[in-house]
Amino acid sequence: MTMHHEILIVGGGNAGLSVAARLRHAGRTDIGLIEPSEHHYYQPLWTLVGGGSASQTESVRPQATVMPQGVAWIKDAATDIDPERRSVALASGGSVTYDYLVVCPGIQLDWDKIPGMAQALESPTVSSNYRFDLAPKTWDMIRNLKSGTAVFTQPSGPIKCAGAPQKIAYLAADYWQKQGVLDKIRVVMVLPTPGMFGVKVFADELERVVAKYGIEVRFNSEMTSVDPAAGVAVIKDNAAGSQESLHYDLLHVVPPQSAPDWLKRTPLADPANPAGYVDVDKHTMQHKRYPEVFALGDAGSTPNSKTGAAIRKQAPVLVKNLLADIEGRPRPPSTVGTPPAR
Repeated sequence: MTMHHEILIVGGGNAGLSVAARLRHAGRTDIGLIEPSEHHYYQPLWTLVGGGSASQTESVRPQATVMPQGVAWIKDAATDIDPERRSVALASGGSVTYDYLVVCPGIQLDWDKIPGMAQALESPTVSSNYRFDLAPKTWDMIRNLKSGTAVFTQPSGPIKCAGAPQKIAYLAADYWQKQGVLDKIRVVMVLPTPGMFGVKVFADELERVVAKYGIEVRFNSEMTSVDPAAGVAVIKDNAAGSQESLHYDLLHVVPPQSAPDWLKRTPLADPANPAGYVDVDKHTMQHKRYPEVFALGDAGSTPNSKTGAAIRKQAPVLVKNLLADIEGRPRPPSTVGTPPAR
């Protein structure tokens, strides 16, 4: 079975919903949106769930309640994109053709890229706020820890909400301080970057925060493996070329991340990036080789952080350029970038 839409959107997260709503507001009536999930998750809240400041149920609602009216919801998963035929293959075996395509399926969590990580999540002392079902476990671990070593890690490479791995460490340390047990807990934060943050004013403040809580920070470092049976995480210092084995009583992990595997295999992926992000012009959100294709959000190749704040700026630019192309109008001066090559 083959369907067709003038505009087809792959992904019903914040990026896809924002673009769909803007296109409907602009009067476009033939929009299809591919999204298999019956639930929509507000993922930034999971850090607060893990820190005991929000409930898990607050972060989820039915997908139907956030879908813009007048958009055809295709309750299926995309498995391939053929930009030459302008066709998207579906998990059900069907396909959808399009005149214009917006790609925003989100980002993939690569739990198996770090040896032992996936298995460690099943143990009682390891959790991650990057999974909906595990965020409450993080809070249970934090409030039950009275002494020992707590380790919070962040992988190298782009990840969703790059501040989240640090935020949970601060929430935990603040809770332990209020409970009067922080002086009995060694807190270690593992960061792949040379500093606390890329903007100096924020980095300066975060340095004061880690000093206040007595957090040990391992810069230019990442966890390379974890042994849940022994309760040991191996931390590599990429600058010094050395490594250490840290025993932990609490471990909060964040997996490496990349574009979904199926998207990596399509011609839309950036050939110079092994993470497989969609190869778009950072000024226009248009694909560099297929002018009828646009992308935004976590699966795009733009150099910004992968956050909802980025989507808030990307969506209006993408929609303005897409509408200009559909209607044969010149683009607004602020959204003109390098013309795509075929």
